Amino acid sequence: MAATLIDGKAFAAKVRGQVAEHVARLKEENGITPGLAVVLVGEDPASQVYVRSKGKQTVEAGMNSYEHKLDADTSEADLLAVVEQLNNDASVHGILVQLPLPKHMNEDLVINSIAPEKDVDGFHISNVGLLGTGQKSMVPCTPLGCLMMLREHHGSLSGMDAVVIGRSNIVGKPMAQLLLGDSCTVTIAHSRTKDLPDVVRRADIVVAAVGRPEMVPGDWIKEGATVIDVGINRIDAPEKGEGKMKLVGDVDFASASERAGAITPVPGGVGPMTIACLLANTVTACCRANGLKEPEGLTA
Repeated sequence: MAATLIDGKAFAAKVRGQVAEHVARLKEENGITPGLAVVLVGEDPASQVYVRSKGKQTVEAGMNSYEHKLDADTSEADLLAVVEQLNNDASVHGILVQLPLPKHMNEDLVINSIAPEKDVDGFHISNVGLLGTGQKSMVPCTPLGCLMMLREHHGSLSGMDAVVIGRSNIVGKPMAQLLLGDSCTVTIAHSRTKDLPDVVRRADIVVAAVGRPEMVPGDWIKEGATVIDVGINRIDAPEKGEGKMKLVGDVDFASASERAGAITPVPGGVGPMTIACLLANTVTACCRANGLKEPEGLTA
């Protein structure tokens, strides 16, 4: 059985289109333009690429994009001052501080200095607590994107058995909370889980987010299960020539595709959804800040 490919790139384009439509309505009916501010400290090449992409897609969706680029030796106090300025700026509805930060900065302190209602990454301790207790929160972008794709593919997730492999604060834990919110039976598995293959084989839904290339082989996958591969790992690709690299997920795509009912590819699966959900979160934050109805289908 060949698995159905869940095309994250196409679905992300659909979400961005929904965001753009809602932004246009906000402008026309309320005279409001959502604004997203991204703060980049230092010159990490990968972070620079992400920030450029976020800025480009923000503008394409009709929103205001604000970029604050700080030197790597910027003091923590100066970064906190920038965040406080953005907290108090009514034209900014979403704030994202690009991680990782330089080693002399306390990431938790910086993230928790963002106003929770503007925390479009969903990392603030208040949003973590709200999500964990089933209350309205800002939801981390990558798990939100995974949830959207699962809902699109299955409709209702109620009663399904889900295994999340990985227990990070950014993906694993919030993913489990979101699946619980959609009435799945959820297991969080990790590197120390006993009989991990057997645990995974029970699952109707497998979300792999461990950061280990091709860790999950096809024979761990239940026939017909849906596999969401969050991993993005760069490995050697000798078949492409000396020194060449390729991107792979946490799941062995070739063997898993033979058993799964549906699967996300890497690249082109979960990755594109992360920025799309960042834009969706910014629109949601804007609507909440102005007491307006939230856009349907763009949040949990």
